[in-house]
Amino acid sequence: MAAIKWIQFLVGAGLILCGVFIFIIEMIGVFRFKYVLNRMHAAAMGDTLGIGFSLVGLIIMSGLNFTSLKLFCVIIFLWFSSPASSHLIARLEVTTNEDKEKRYRRASLKELEEETRAAEDQ
Repeated sequence: MAAIKWIQFLVGAGLILCGVFIFIIEMIGVFRFKYVLNRMHAAAMGDTLGIGFSLVGLIIMSGLNFTSLKLFCVIIFLWFSSPASSHLIARLEVTTNEDKEKRYRRASLKELEEETRAAEDQ
């Protein structure tokens, strides 16, 4: 029985360490990227994946009990709320950006098809 507890602890600790590692990569991405949408993407993906790994590690460490159910509910809530909030932040940035011409371009479907054909011909 003690061996099972140790294996449970080591697997949970490994997942928590993976989550912390993902958080570190996320912070590096947030500080290194220059454009706000790139920063937002790094933060959103890192949060979702890092919190997921960390909370799954805590679920494994605590065993099957009511606390595990609550942690699982937190994971589900974050998986639904994080992409929605990131999308809203991105829309806000696109609509309020003063340098739209520098960052974006309008392209029609015909222009995109021509670019795709030119890339395939090369």
